[in-house]
Amino acid sequence: MEEVIKGTLMIIGGAEDKKNDCIILNRLIDLANMRKGNIIILTAATEYPERTAEEYINTFKNLGAVDIKAIHIESRQDANNVNGCREISQASCIYMTGGDQLRITSIMGGTKAQQALYRAFDNGAVIAGTSAGASVMSETMITSGNDDDAPKKCTLKMAPGLGLLRDVVIDQHFAQRGRIGRLLAAIAQNPHMLGIGIDEDTGLIIGDDSVFEVIGSHAVTVIDGSHSDFSNVSELKPDEILAITNVVMHVLPAGFKYNVRFRKPVV
Repeated sequence: MEEVIKGTLMIIGGAEDKKNDCIILNRLIDLANMRKGNIIILTAATEYPERTAEEYINTFKNLGAVDIKAIHIESRQDANNVNGCREISQASCIYMTGGDQLRITSIMGGTKAQQALYRAFDNGAVIAGTSAGASVMSETMITSGNDDDAPKKCTLKMAPGLGLLRDVVIDQHFAQRGRIGRLLAAIAQNPHMLGIGIDEDTGLIIGDDSVFEVIGSHAVTVIDGSHSDFSNVSELKPDEILAITNVVMHVLPAGFKYNVRFRKPVV
């Protein structure tokens, strides 16, 4: 498995606690402060950038962060703004909000902003994302699919993500929206990929050692289909139920670790 992790990724399943213990966001600020401490909030995913940015700026300030700025990328022209891209590339921490993951890739894909994000990552920045900002981290991302349903080929749509984490596909709001079926369908179509489903108010942190740690109040589900010995995904008619056998699954609550490169929990 090829690894491209250079900075640190924090991938959050959505609906992270912003009012109580704030375990995930406190950890994010700690990681940012280990660098220069400046945080950029990217609102490309949301249709409500001002409101979303204000909420996060207030939350981060309440948690002790000082140097925080929102950059609103609402068009490809915005994504090629030289000043904004310079600030992104020099950030200690870049936080991608929730919304629609296709907005991120369609607006930022191939632009100076995407290149600046990669430069920041190459220089050791923390790249964090919640909900849509989590899905977009992987090389291939789920864009839509039926929640709380048996896995079916026709209900799943996928597209290229940002590729910050290779050979992985990520889903979010996982247990709360019953998304195991659509993650299984994604793995059946891409068995070389590792499926990672992240619950709400739960996240994982992964650095250059390819080992992620689970944080937050729920769990991360890992689905490994690389040793599956049967799938009918290529023969399925649109509404037929997927069959797939010998899939390995792990459910990992806070404190557990998993090695993505070797595909096994760290005991």
